[in-house]
Amino acid sequence: MRVRTDYRSLSGIEKAAMFMLSLSEEHAAQLFENMGDEEIRELSQGMANLGNVSSEIVERLYVDFAEQISSAGSIIGTPESTERLLSKVVGAERVTQIMEELRGPAGRTMWDKLANVNEHVLANYLKNEYPQTVAVILTKIRSDHAARVLAAFPESFSMEVINRMLRMEAVQKEVVDDIERTLRSEFMSNLARTQRRDSHEMVAEIFNGLDRSTENQFMTMLEERNRDAAEKIRQLMFTFEDLANVDPAGIQAILRAVDNDKLATALKGASEIIAGMFFENMSQRAAKILKEDIAAMGPVRMRDVDEAQVEIVTVAKDLADKGEIIISDGGGEDELVY
Repeated sequence: MRVRTDYRSLSGIEKAAMFMLSLSEEHAAQLFENMGDEEIRELSQGMANLGNVSSEIVERLYVDFAEQISSAGSIIGTPESTERLLSKVVGAERVTQIMEELRGPAGRTMWDKLANVNEHVLANYLKNEYPQTVAVILTKIRSDHAARVLAAFPESFSMEVINRMLRMEAVQKEVVDDIERTLRSEFMSNLARTQRRDSHEMVAEIFNGLDRSTENQFMTMLEERNRDAAEKIRQLMFTFEDLANVDPAGIQAILRAVDNDKLATALKGASEIIAGMFFENMSQRAAKILKEDIAAMGPVRMRDVDEAQVEIVTVAKDLADKGEIIISDGGGEDELVY
């Protein structure tokens, strides 16, 4: 049989056939698993009719392949592009399942993922399960997270779970696997759907970054078109004045994290209540110097004040996300971390 030596005469199917035949059976099988019936049929036909190909042609194929990949520049992966690619090789139901798992909590295993689920969310789901099942799950996740979940249960349910944990013997692998499958198919898939970001929340964050006049302009226009949406966004927005809901320790943490010049500019346009709150959490000497700096500034553009206040709010949010400060909603015992 004649050995093929002309690379330029090869068709796309023939190049793909060469590529598949040069792989190990294991890797070739993995690629076939991700192809449709028509693709498999067409590629198989090309492989069967390929004949002998010189080693130089095979080497040229890989060099050409590498050059095409490198010339494509950077590769950007997004959930959307991943979903589009998956939809070409697997069914719609399987695509939805995979994407919901990807959008869920981070973690390589199911137990890693559970460790990144808020303890109250996890407890709310598990309280409807059998105590024995819950006992198994709590032994599989980190002890500190298990403690928080246990504390979030109703007291009687917590004690039942603890008793099951104390009497627990070696759990069969099949039982653990079954629990893991149930968590993936029921809890994680539902969690991924509910954790998709609310559009009102995203707009509220954007509005937080606007200067005051632009924010008021957009909010006024929105109120004229959709009053309900405007009200939801207003409730979700966090402003400089909301720092009144931060406790003294939190204000002191903010003071340590912000630049004095920015603070002076921000307080220049702040209410007496907010300014007083910052002064009260400083030493008398520091408060006196800051007041003198503010007085010496003279007139300040509102735009500069807004920018300084937004920067301090951003610092406060970062500290809250790290758990270093708590921002309450002003409603007494109920506290919300933004």
